[in-house]
Amino acid sequence: MSSPMKKPDQSGESHPSRVQTRQGFSRMLEMSVATPPADPSEHGSDDLGTALIGRSASTREGAFLVADVGGTHARLGLVAPNAKEGEVEILAYRTYRCGDHPHMEDIARCFCEEFGVQPRVLVLACAGYMHAGSVINKNLPWPVMPRMMKEALELDNVTSLNDLEALAYAVGHIDSHGAPTLKAPMISVREAGPIVILGPGTGLGAAVWFPGQPPRAMATEAGQIQLAARVGIEQQVLAQLAQADSHVSYEAVLSGPGLHRLYVALCAIRDRYPSLDEPVAVTSAALAGGDDVAREALTLFCGWLGSFAADLAMLYGATGGICLVGGLLSQMIGFLQENPFIDRFLDKGVMRPFLQKIPIRVMERGRHGVIGAASWYLGKHVNVDGFKL
Repeated sequence: MSSPMKKPDQSGESHPSRVQTRQGFSRMLEMSVATPPADPSEHGSDDLGTALIGRSASTREGAFLVADVGGTHARLGLVAPNAKEGEVEILAYRTYRCGDHPHMEDIARCFCEEFGVQPRVLVLACAGYMHAGSVINKNLPWPVMPRMMKEALELDNVTSLNDLEALAYAVGHIDSHGAPTLKAPMISVREAGPIVILGPGTGLGAAVWFPGQPPRAMATEAGQIQLAARVGIEQQVLAQLAQADSHVSYEAVLSGPGLHRLYVALCAIRDRYPSLDEPVAVTSAALAGGDDVAREALTLFCGWLGSFAADLAMLYGATGGICLVGGLLSQMIGFLQENPFIDRFLDKGVMRPFLQKIPIRVMERGRHGVIGAASWYLGKHVNVDGFKL
C-alpha cells in the first residue's frame, strides 16, 4: 500500500483499550459510555498513538480494520481478538475528515501506512445503503464501492453494514451507564425493549436495536420519510424549502445543513438578511442568545426532532428508549431540555402515556461506531470455543 499520507485530525492518548468479547463486549461498551473519550471532531483527541502499535501488530493473528464512515468524518480502528483470554483489543484509532481525501481507499492507506500494518479484512460501517455494489449516500464526498476497495487495498474481504446500524450494536448497553438523560421514564419498564438510535449530522441516520439472544440491529432510511409540518410557521418554512408537489425529507431539516436551511428560510419569512453561513454559526448564535432568528431556527429544529423521535418510538415500540447520537446534539443538551423537544415528543394524543414511559438519552459518537461494527463482525465469527476467524 503506497500513497502520500495525509495527517489525521489529531493524535494523542496514551493507552490502548482492552475489552471483553461476547459477554465482555458489555464491559467494553460500559467503559466507553461511562467515560466517553472525546472525538477530535468534537472536543479533543481520541486517537491512539503510533508508538502503541509496533511491528507485532502487522502479524497479529486475526487483526482486522474497522471504519465508521459518516458524511463528514471517517473513524478507523485496528481491532484484534485474543482467543486465549476471550477478549479483543482496539490497537489503534484515528479520525479523518472525509473531504481531505480523494476516496475511502486513501483514508485506509493513510491509516495502514502510519501504523505499518496491512490487515486482511475491513469491516466498513458506512452511512447510506447498499445498492448494486455501491453505497448510496448523497452526503459523502465520493462513492464507496466495497468490491473496488477490496481490490485497491489488496484485502481478502470487505464486509459492510450501515453506520447507524453499527451504533445500534453499541448502544444496546448504554441505558444504565451514565449517558446524559434528556427525559427519564415516568414508569419503569421491567423488560428491555427496542431502542431507536437517531443521528442528526451531515445527514439524518436512524436504526433500531432489538433485545434478544443474541441482540440484533436494523438499519433504516427513516431520515428520508416525508417531512410532516404543523399548521403555522412549520408550513411556512416548508413552503420555502419545497417546490410545488415535491418531496422534502426529515433529513432536509434535521441535520447540520438542515439547521442552516431552517435559518435561511426563517430569514426569508422574517425579511432578514441571512448573515450566518454555516450550521455551527447558527447553533452558536442561538445558544449565545444574540440572534433571534438563529434561536427560532434551533427551536424549530428541536420541535421537529421531538415529533420525529416520537413517531419512530411508536413505530418500533421503543420502550428501551431513544438514543440521540452526535456532536451537534451533545452541544445543546440544555437547549433541548428547555425548548419544545420533549413537549413535542409527548404530544401524540392518546399515545402520550406510552411515550411517557420512554427514556431519551444523548451520546457522543466517538468510538462507538467502531465498537459496534466490531461487535457485529465478531458475533458472526465467534463460536462457543473461542474465535473462528
